[in-house]
Amino acid sequence: MLNKITTVFECSRIFSLPMTIMSWLVVFVWALISSGNVLYGILALIGISFVHLGTNILDDYFDYKSLIKQSDFDSQEYLKNAQKTKCRYLITGMMSELELLLLAVTYFGIAFILGIVFYLKCGQGILYFAIAGGLIALSYSFLSRIRLSEAAVAIAYGPALYGGVYYVMTKTYSWEIMILCIPTMIMTVVLLYIHTVMDFDHDVNEGHYTIANLFDSQLDALVVLKALLVLAYISPIFLCIFDIADWQVFLVYITIPMAIDLYKSMSSFSVDPQSIPEHKWYHFPMENLKQLKKFNASAFMIRMYQSRNLMVYFSILLAIGIVLGVL
Repeated sequence: MLNKITTVFECSRIFSLPMTIMSWLVVFVWALISSGNVLYGILALIGISFVHLGTNILDDYFDYKSLIKQSDFDSQEYLKNAQKTKCRYLITGMMSELELLLLAVTYFGIAFILGIVFYLKCGQGILYFAIAGGLIALSYSFLSRIRLSEAAVAIAYGPALYGGVYYVMTKTYSWEIMILCIPTMIMTVVLLYIHTVMDFDHDVNEGHYTIANLFDSQLDALVVLKALLVLAYISPIFLCIFDIADWQVFLVYITIPMAIDLYKSMSSFSVDPQSIPEHKWYHFPMENLKQLKKFNASAFMIRMYQSRNLMVYFSILLAIGIVLGVL
């Protein structure tokens, strides 16, 4: 039973859930300042989290179906050379395709039920955000193959998430939400972009079109990562310019060393994909390192953890800054 639960967590890519929780945290805090409904805010987090996990499941499912259609696909060779654990549970038979689809239906089903509750309690205004999020979730696997994955994630973790949470908590719209969402939205896109940079060769071989493989090499593609990180740290300035928050939001600048480390780490990966980043005390948490080493996935996943943790700390400090600004 315990092994099955662990497998479910693995195939759901539970490690990525903090980026949903942290994005939610910022708008939750901001809605509370506007006397938002706490219970509805928590229920919104539950619904959004299940949509996130369901999207991960579908993405893996369609990637797996594409993978096994290849005439030269060798499961043993794939498992031997895979940098990450994606699809491993399907290839090894730990879960069947039917079990995976049932899990996705369960996740989306729970989110759908919560959506109905919000529709009954908050009105049809929630439909706009729910439809946007639902369409992105169901089409993400396709969008990720035509250089639209970053745009999809930006919409889902920006206007859709922030606007939806704020609406169910306050039953109102706010133009300020569209600016408030920008810092964490960019940091979430950073996580995705790092994934595509590390998947550069794989995506080229599979015919997947990403922004990263528009460039001649992984190293060249890092110019976009640099731009995203710079924009993420510039964006809090606009929160102050538009009087959405006060100067305390500049607490996020504490995370600049983590951003520099992340960029250096990706530069090293571009030269040597097997290189392991230097661990520093502020890089935690990094879970399952022994298992990652066993599967030869350390180089890939540690960098994913670096990006995830940067987004987590950045968001927490942004939320703290918003709270301090009203005290």
